[in-house]
Amino acid sequence: MQTILAILKMAGGWHPGLSLKIEKATYMALVIEALDESGPMGLPALSVCHYSKHNGDLLRDPEMRFELGLAGGPHLSAFYYRNDYVGIERWSRYVLDGNYVHRIELHRQHEALAQTWDKNLRSQGFLEAFKRQQSPRA
Repeated sequence: MQTILAILKMAGGWHPGLSLKIEKATYMALVIEALDESGPMGLPALSVCHYSKHNGDLLRDPEMRFELGLAGGPHLSAFYYRNDYVGIERWSRYVLDGNYVHRIELHRQHEALAQTWDKNLRSQGFLEAFKRQQSPRA
């Protein structure tokens, strides 16, 4: 998720209360938010989501949650995927009864999906859209 990491860097990095909404014509807005709770490894976590409305309800299309790791350089590691339009909600890494659970194959799928989504976000121009939103208006 290099596109998301670049946006986070331009926004001053992860911090509690972080909430970004990036508007890009012809696409659903992209929302990046710091989560109140840590991820399954105790690291800072964030949600990356496209929201749309259906019958007045906000639907995730999709939402992925990531932990922000810094060892070896900034990186995001997926642990959650949700798409309300197809009724999917999956946790690939979580804590259950005090035990860390890592569903390896599902985690690989989440990481592959995140990589594809990252390429799409970059090609759709969300990084440039965020830069434009941040530049002072003349």
